Amino acid sequence: MTQASQRGLPGTRPDGVTDESEAAAHVREMFGRIAPRYDLLNHLLSLDVDKMWRRRVAKRFRAILRDPQARVLDLCCGTGDLAFAFRKQSPQGAQITGSDFVPEMLVRARAKAAASDAKVEFVEADALALPFSADSFDLVSCAFGFRNLVNYERGLREIHRVLTPGGSAAILEFAEPPGKLFGALYRFYFRNVLPRLGGWISGNASAYSYLPRSVSKFPSPELLQEEFQRAGFSDVQFKRWTGGIVTLHTGRK
Repeated sequence: MTQASQRGLPGTRPDGVTDESEAAAHVREMFGRIAPRYDLLNHLLSLDVDKMWRRRVAKRFRAILRDPQARVLDLCCGTGDLAFAFRKQSPQGAQITGSDFVPEMLVRARAKAAASDAKVEFVEADALALPFSADSFDLVSCAFGFRNLVNYERGLREIHRVLTPGGSAAILEFAEPPGKLFGALYRFYFRNVLPRLGGWISGNASAYSYLPRSVSKFPSPELLQEEFQRAGFSDVQFKRWTGGIVTLHTGRK
C-alpha cells in the first residue's frame, strides 16, 4: 500500500474551506443552487453519455435488481437518475431507495418519480451518517456523488456497515483519462469549456469550476481500490469506461 492509503484518503475540500463541516455546508449549498438545471446540464455537458453509464451500472447488477426481496440504496442520488435506471431494469423487483443531503435535489427526484409512477422512495440523509441499521441493503450505489463527500474513508465504512453480508457496493465516478492525446483533449474540455458553459446555463460559475478541480483532486482508481480494501471490502475491482472518463468501482461485504 502507498503512504497515502495507509493514513486514509481525505475528502473533498472546495477552495476556501479548511474543515469537514465547512466543506459539507459548502457542497450542500452549491448543489442546492444548481438543482433547477442539474438534469439539463448533466445530459448536455456529457452529450447524453451519462444516461448510458447509468444503464450499464443497472445491467451490471440486474440479478439483484430483479430479486423482489432485495433492498437497494442509491447514495448521493441527486435527482434520482440512477435509481430510476435501476427501476427500469426491474419494474417489479427490488425495493429501491435514493438518499441525498440536498433537499432541493430530492424535491425534483420525487416529482420525477410521481410523474413516471416509478416506485422509488427518496429520503434526506447524510452519506456519512446514514439513518439505516447495519446489514440493511443488498446493493449500495453512488453515481458521481462520492467525490463530493468530505471524508472518503468514512463514506466507504458507512457503505460497508449498511450492506448485508455478501452485498455489493458500486461507485461510479469521474476520472482523468490515462491516454496522452485523449487525456489532453478531455482536460481542455473539462477545465475550459465545461466550466464556462455550465456556469452560463446554470448561472453559477463557481459550481462548474468546482467540478474539474474536484475530479483532478480525486484519488486515482488504484488508490480508491486500496481504500475499499481498507474499509473491509473483498473482491474489489475497478473498470474504466469511455476511454477512462469514468470508472466503476465495485466490492463485496
